[in-house]
Amino acid sequence: MHRGIYEAASGMIVQETNLDVVTNNLANVDTAGFKKRVSANSDFSALMDRIEKVSEDGETKITTILPADMPFKGRAIIGSFALATVFSEDVTDTSPGVVKSTESPLDMAIDGPGFFAVANGNGDIYYTRMGNFIPDENGNIVSTNGMTLQGEGGAISIGNARKVEVNRTGQVIADGEVVGRVAVFNFENPTYLRQAANNLLEPTERSGGADPVADVKIWSGMLEASNVSVVEEMVRMIEAQRVYEGASKALMTHDEQTTKLITSFSRG
Repeated sequence: MHRGIYEAASGMIVQETNLDVVTNNLANVDTAGFKKRVSANSDFSALMDRIEKVSEDGETKITTILPADMPFKGRAIIGSFALATVFSEDVTDTSPGVVKSTESPLDMAIDGPGFFAVANGNGDIYYTRMGNFIPDENGNIVSTNGMTLQGEGGAISIGNARKVEVNRTGQVIADGEVVGRVAVFNFENPTYLRQAANNLLEPTERSGGADPVADVKIWSGMLEASNVSVVEEMVRMIEAQRVYEGASKALMTHDEQTTKLITSFSRG
């Protein structure tokens, strides 16, 4: 009976996490270049059926075995019913958003896969599809949160230029002179990029390192909108709430049955 309590409680915890993901997506529906997150769940036993074995050549390798074959000393597994559902991971949906015209020369949208690279004051590099850039007091092109846009040779400075434009290949032209070229990077598995603050992404071991995109295509005077669909996220929110309510009722039912069982045995 306690297995049912574990199942119901874990289901409630998972739906709380799913709601957090949906809420974050909805909060960024109007954020330029934002990429929504999609959550995935798994049963607890599926995450526990991996053990490390040292092979004859001395290397440690991950081996997948059935839960029933795992070496639990002095314990026997009854049935194949998973003890709990757990939050497995959430990944980035890299599908493009709708591109809208802004007529601002430093607004950019990437045509195809890839990400802009921006650097903070400490030189840390982050990646984003957010393309609304402005010049700072030093004439460098920066994002609206002050991160410096990276070109092929580092920061791109337009100085005090009166007329600035970005051509299709990413070249930045200030008063008729080419002053730099916007660098675009992509990853082997961009869905595993980790979300950082301010609509920024950072690479992980699973995403792989940043690789420069050779054939850069930029739309100038345009911005890529968020790829969040309000309707889809609202459906996911309702589903999560309904599942949470169902798991909550199941938990209360199991708790009541446990109380009755304890009371019956105590009287005997």
